[in-house]
Amino acid sequence: QNYPLYIRSVPTENELKFHYTVHTSLDVVDEKISAMGKALVDQRELYLGLLYPTEDYKVYGYVTNSKVKFVMVVDSSNTALRDNEIRSMFRKLHSSYTDIMCNPFYNPGDRIHSRAFDTMVNSMMMQVC
Repeated sequence: QNYPLYIRSVPTENELKFHYTVHTSLDVVDEKISAMGKALVDQRELYLGLLYPTEDYKVYGYVTNSKVKFVMVVDSSNTALRDNEIRSMFRKLHSSYTDIMCNPFYNPGDRIHSRAFDTMVNSMMMQVC
């Protein structure tokens, strides 16, 4: 339904800018999914790659089989991140999200409030920075 279940940004002073970037990139994800059509359904890994670059950031996308969308915004000046690292970070996110969904006390569609998920996201963000 295109509403965020979890948003985390560092630094926090530009958080509203990141919210806007994430919401606009969801439209790009929908466009890519519809453009790929049936070929996307047949794939097991739904890594969309670079959605669009801006002057300051690069936006990457990933969609699960259940149509949950992951969006990652990375600083453009970070040239150390390759496509393989971004892909592995999305796999970690997907795995952690799956763990949350397996929790019997989590209602699908609710915002994510999990310490384990926060810890995993924070560790990934520290690796990137």
